[in-house]
Amino acid sequence: MKISYNYLHKLIDFDYSPDDLGVLLTNTGLEVEGIEQTNKIEGGLEGLVVGEVKSCEQHPNADKLKCTKVDVGIESLLEIVCGAPNVAIGQKVIVALVGTTLYPKDGEPFTIKKSKIRGEVSEGMLCAEDEIGLGASHAGIMILDADLQVGTPIKDVLKIENDYCIEIGLTPNRADAASHFGVARDIKAVTGNAISFPDISGFEMGSEKSKIELVVENTAACPRFCGLEIRNVQVADSPDWLKNFLQTIGVNSINNLVDISNYICHFLGQPMHIFDADKIIGNKIIVKVPESNTSITTLDGIERKLSGSDLAICNTEKPMAIAGVFGGIESGVSSETKNVFLEVAYFNPDWIRKTATFHSLKTDASFRYERGTDPNMPSKAIQVAALLVKELAGGDFCDKLYDNYPYAIEDHKVDVKFNNIDRLLGKKLPREDIRQILCSLDIKIVTESEYGMQLSVPPFRVDVLREADIVEEILRIYGFDNIELSENMSADFLSGFPQVDPDSQKIRISEMLASNGFNEIQTLSIVKPAFNSAVNTPDSTVQLLNPLSEDLSEMRSTLLFSGLQSLAHNINRRNKDLKLFEFGRTYIKKVTEESTKYPEKQVLSIWISGNAQSESWQLKLKHVDFYSLKNIVALVLKSLRYDQFTTDLSESAMYEFGTDIKINSKQIGSFGKIKKEHLKLAEVRQDVFYAELDWDYLLKKYSAQIQAKEISRFPEVRRDLSLVIDKSISFDQIKNLAQKTERKLLQEINVFDVFEDAKLGENKKSYSISFILQDEYQTLQDKVIDKAMNRLIQSFENELGALIRK
Repeated sequence: MKISYNYLHKLIDFDYSPDDLGVLLTNTGLEVEGIEQTNKIEGGLEGLVVGEVKSCEQHPNADKLKCTKVDVGIESLLEIVCGAPNVAIGQKVIVALVGTTLYPKDGEPFTIKKSKIRGEVSEGMLCAEDEIGLGASHAGIMILDADLQVGTPIKDVLKIENDYCIEIGLTPNRADAASHFGVARDIKAVTGNAISFPDISGFEMGSEKSKIELVVENTAACPRFCGLEIRNVQVADSPDWLKNFLQTIGVNSINNLVDISNYICHFLGQPMHIFDADKIIGNKIIVKVPESNTSITTLDGIERKLSGSDLAICNTEKPMAIAGVFGGIESGVSSETKNVFLEVAYFNPDWIRKTATFHSLKTDASFRYERGTDPNMPSKAIQVAALLVKELAGGDFCDKLYDNYPYAIEDHKVDVKFNNIDRLLGKKLPREDIRQILCSLDIKIVTESEYGMQLSVPPFRVDVLREADIVEEILRIYGFDNIELSENMSADFLSGFPQVDPDSQKIRISEMLASNGFNEIQTLSIVKPAFNSAVNTPDSTVQLLNPLSEDLSEMRSTLLFSGLQSLAHNINRRNKDLKLFEFGRTYIKKVTEESTKYPEKQVLSIWISGNAQSESWQLKLKHVDFYSLKNIVALVLKSLRYDQFTTDLSESAMYEFGTDIKINSKQIGSFGKIKKEHLKLAEVRQDVFYAELDWDYLLKKYSAQIQAKEISRFPEVRRDLSLVIDKSISFDQIKNLAQKTERKLLQEINVFDVFEDAKLGENKKSYSISFILQDEYQTLQDKVIDKAMNRLIQSFENELGALIRK
């Protein structure tokens, strides 16, 4: 939300600079995110001063130039070469000093420098109005009033009002501060200075009878509706002061009537709408809920279908505006408008929030209405608006000011106890200070005793409903910095810390992957439906009820395609050697006869593609492959102290070939080469290897305890075997069988050669495997070693059909 510093000053007097005011507002809970100076004239006329021409002579080397000496209030006169035909001795002129940047009406900005013009020194510039952005004339230099003091800044002479835009990061609970008037209330509470509400004493009804009839059918959605018909208005441009106000807060000026409605919205926090009264069919305004699929074309030119629960402001035939959200194009003000109807209302926040969400509309009006406006403001705001219309557009008020307010919204009562105030503040405040702060916030004290008070809170404070809210209001005005820290401060924890800190483990694995050349990515959880359907059944996908678009309408069931899109983005920009990882959530739907659930799971996903290392004369280029990824997965698991895990061939729809990872017979992840059709779907044109690990499970079973084990004093023994086996048998099967057969002595198993040849037989291959054997308690004897190897050979022959090559 943007606030004009100057116009805030018009509401309340204060002595704070823009920066100091920013600190004050932040301390009261209105966090100032930025302060930016805005200028009515670009450059703000900085560096321009009043000068007096003391001498003016013909330039010796140019017929159309004059050499002048100008007094600008410093010790010496400035020598300035001027080409204006009207320059003369004794004139008061505008002088641009050396170093000043000028912003001409046409052309690019330029900076004044000390230079020589046709051989004569020039230490500034005498300015015409177009050269400083004040007008279009270039007939000669501007001649000022002779009584002006030399050296006076031109911005002071011309009374150019520069402003500051204060941008506030408004929290959802502070709907009361969504305007200049609302911010002024907080300044009043801190400083005690009074607010100057716009004068409405001159408002008087006219004599001409109003033609418009008002009917509010749904008072639950529209508790209050004020209206006024004004005739014979003149649509024109807004005056400079109004344009400057809107420009400062980033709102475009349209015309005087539309600008008045925007002014009331941003200045007083009361949205309003101005209808062309001649376009109100039947001369009747009806506030009601039209039937479902009723059409209205809004001011942005889009035809919208009402939901059947949208409140609308209608004439006798059709809707003219979506109440509290957006006006209709057919009934809006145009250059031909002569008669208008002002609408200022209070709408139920729940109704406006639902309508704005349904139509995906976020307007200045809905921003305020859906958070809650002041139900007591419409009757005053409409008078302020009417007087502005009369001032800026002329017109005659009709005889009736509508104010449909059948059930007044009362202040809400809150009981507070003094000991609770002291306890929550952490400090005992004098009771008089508490009373003063509450009164400064327009919170009335209904009753008071030695134990507490009953308070009456105005309805514009929609966030102050409980005793704790009252204490918060006292604290933010008293000042958080004014609460001293106790020497005996202590803290209570509502829950203990988990044994395994998930963040620290995530950081540790991230650092490990980064040290191996990986980059972390963060991708959207929302994906195209085609991505989910490629790897899952439609019944298991989680669909959004209100998607941003058809392409982003489902929650991802895997991180695969999110990462593939990142890969495609990089590959298309010639960054083809990629190692990526992401911690993210996946979403699936599980439907049973009893219920439908939506479990979420956090996973660690890893993608590799391209070359294993950068191109170098020292190393031969090698593409990443299945085993490159396998080593990384093993490294991750080992870092989490999962040394013992098994693998099986994966049947996942993601992989051309892949492996499932199991710990204690539970699948905790998989990795493999991605299928070509998935790569094509994500527009990736090179091979990709992908791994996905169940991070939630890995953390759940992770143990931070380290078990120390003495290194065996007895030597290891290595034995090698060559096995001829079917091509369908994997090394993991051999490894699992070996560990199952020889649990005591087998420490390590590794394949060091793979050989395939027709001589071995059809669909046969040969694995050369090393076995490391060791006994923790004694030196292995040949007999024991041979017995262990014979058991392994027998298992391979019987269960895998292996042929031992000798």
